[in-house]
Amino acid sequence: MNKQSTNCPCGSTKPFTACCAPYVEGNVPAPTAEALMRSRYTAYTLLREDYLLATWHTSTRPASLELAADAATKWIGLEVKRHEQQDTDHAIVEFVARYKVNGRAHRLHEVSRFVREDGRWFYLDGDLD
Repeated sequence: MNKQSTNCPCGSTKPFTACCAPYVEGNVPAPTAEALMRSRYTAYTLLREDYLLATWHTSTRPASLELAADAATKWIGLEVKRHEQQDTDHAIVEFVARYKVNGRAHRLHEVSRFVREDGRWFYLDGDLD
């Protein structure tokens, strides 16, 4: 495995094992809304629907994401623009995720809302820009 393939997909310069892996592959809760958002992006790159649904707030969580049907989507980059802690249990993360579908490039610019319950952060919803 080359060095590039061990870097975390979330765009940090850390190895996957020292970045998002403990959250996506283990049962370690993300310590901040930004860490959760980065790990959720990583889960999209790995088609980890189980993790995405588990970290989606129950009030807005869909029944499924059908990521296998979106296998043609290739996530190619993440830029976190802003992380704003509103209070102890609410935060906003603004990001731009780049991806390709059938070779054509796209951008997803979202301002996401997160809520913390019982010490765990959850994705609540977001507004696309």
